[in-house]
Amino acid sequence: MAAAAAAALLDELMGRNRNVLPNEKPKELNWEDPEFCKLYLVKFCPHDLFVNTRADLGACSRVHDDEARELFEKAAYSYRKQQYEDEFIRFCQSMLNEVERKIIKGKQRLALIGRTEAPTLTPAQTQRNEEQIALLTEKINKLVEEAEQSGIQGNVEQAQGLMRLCDQLKEERETLRKSNDNSHYNQTAELAAAQEKQMEVCDVCGAFLIVGDAQQRIDDHLMGKQHVGYARLKSALQEIMSKREKARDEKEQKRDEDRKERARMHEENDRRRQNRERERDKRRRRTDDDKTRHGSGNYRNSGQRSRSRSVDKHERHRDEENHRRHNRDRGNRDHRSSSHHSRRQHRSRSRSHK
Repeated sequence: MAAAAAAALLDELMGRNRNVLPNEKPKELNWEDPEFCKLYLVKFCPHDLFVNTRADLGACSRVHDDEARELFEKAAYSYRKQQYEDEFIRFCQSMLNEVERKIIKGKQRLALIGRTEAPTLTPAQTQRNEEQIALLTEKINKLVEEAEQSGIQGNVEQAQGLMRLCDQLKEERETLRKSNDNSHYNQTAELAAAQEKQMEVCDVCGAFLIVGDAQQRIDDHLMGKQHVGYARLKSALQEIMSKREKARDEKEQKRDEDRKERARMHEENDRRRQNRERERDKRRRRTDDDKTRHGSGNYRNSGQRSRSRSVDKHERHRDEENHRRHNRDRGNRDHRSSSHHSRRQHRSRSRSHK
């Protein structure tokens, strides 16, 4: 522990790269390194809250670095950061559960102190007990005298029976005396407790406080490390939980808006499709009505168009046939002329040789 404290002091004075050689590249700072305290990166380290108090947790074994915490705060929210927050929540919740048990025990202790062991008798009951004690005393004295007379007369058995009865009456008288004595003691204790200062338990740190104490002592308690530490734990935990609750509500609201938008788009598409179907049905009905209304005229026109198409087709076929015949005749004439020319050239070459 001492070596770690000395190393932390040297890092604070000379920097974390104090042992790096001039030709070496310093290590890049990363908040995910295991050497850094996760609780300190999220909010603060609870080990620093209760130093030199009854709730002291000792020194933290991890490094508390402000630059690493700045990098942690600037980093985008991710699953890794959520894990760090979960660990902080678990640690703080365990400490708050412990102090809550302490508060409950303190209140139970105060309740036990104010509780009496035996019921207190009223003055009338005490007076009746005193009268009963006096009557029992008279009976006991008479029985003792009778037992003595029986012993003198030699009636030993009767004397022994009277003495046993005397002992029973004495026990009853002693019980009544103790009851009165306890009642007087309880009344005295209640009076003394009422005169003493009332105590209460602090709902934050579980410490015992005096009701109606001086304001200076109350302020000292409220500014103490233990009270401030537990109050800071509660506020930090509430802040993180409220932040998560807000993020959850925003996500749920966005999901509802997206769901409504999808439903609206779906309805719009359905409406457009229905409009297209209605338009198509209208056009189909209009076409059917036109066909029904002009059915005969359309049939005649279609017959004329079919006859004209057949005539045009016949004419085109005749033209094509004439064109092919013309081409064939011209080819024959070209062939005959070329043959006649070749014969004339042959006769001229024959004459020249002769």
